[in-house]
Amino acid sequence: MIVDAHTHVFPPAVRDRREALLASEPSFAALYSRPEAKLATAGEVLASMDQAGVDRSVICNFAWDDAGLIDETNEYILAAAAKSGGRLLPFVSLSLTGASRHGGVDAEEAVGRRAEDPRTVVRGLAAAGARGIGELRPVSSGYNLADSDEADLLSWAAAAYDLALLFHVSEPVGHAYAGKQGLPIEQLYAFAQQAAGATIIAAHWGGGLPFYALMPEVREALSNTWFDTAASHLLYDAAIYRHAVDIVGAGKILWASDFPLTAQDAALRRLREAGLHDDEFTAIAGGNAAALFGL
Repeated sequence: MIVDAHTHVFPPAVRDRREALLASEPSFAALYSRPEAKLATAGEVLASMDQAGVDRSVICNFAWDDAGLIDETNEYILAAAAKSGGRLLPFVSLSLTGASRHGGVDAEEAVGRRAEDPRTVVRGLAAAGARGIGELRPVSSGYNLADSDEADLLSWAAAAYDLALLFHVSEPVGHAYAGKQGLPIEQLYAFAQQAAGATIIAAHWGGGLPFYALMPEVREALSNTWFDTAASHLLYDAAIYRHAVDIVGAGKILWASDFPLTAQDAALRRLREAGLHDDEFTAIAGGNAAALFGL
């Protein structure tokens, strides 16, 4: 089974009003201001999967500020997944506008401000088929993942409803690129230590965090953390696969394309050319994700 652990989709209606969103959504503008930056629909992900031979794909939402956009895009992602016959795995967004941005409003209250019980929001998303939350951008969204009400809420949601948490993580050195601002690895590490019941997926090789797993205490703290390979060729030499496997093990790596930023067929070809052993390739290409999501 081939599973792409990280793709992005947008409703056609959102794509149609792209220019307006560039003015109102700073995180969206950071990534999609360039005309060549693509926005894909769920149908386009499915067509890409057919071409590349991908069996399942995680389809991610975005770190929107506007609560109405969160609802609109969640509805689209959940509906697309429901119609896909299990081929699309929906990761939804939450309105994480807690104390750090609203002067003392509790994070769970903020997430559920349109519901009597704040947990009803997460419960409803899980009941509708959500498999995870993400792609989360704590820095852009204005909270500290190491210590905040928002972090507590995410930890609770993940543990209570078995929702994986996908975080945009970026490396602290290297070249600049659109949307590089991401989660500092020290915040991710602190959260992993505190949220033992959560399933954490650190995008883009976790910003280099796997290398620190050469320290035994770090390796132990990351027992609940997996690393995806999204946009790998834009960040690292192909040797990253061998080094990461040797440090954290093939069982901790999830193949991901970051489609439509990277074509799925090209990303899969690079994985095949990475010099992995057959069992390592099988695990990374989909076996790990299949186990993680109970496919």
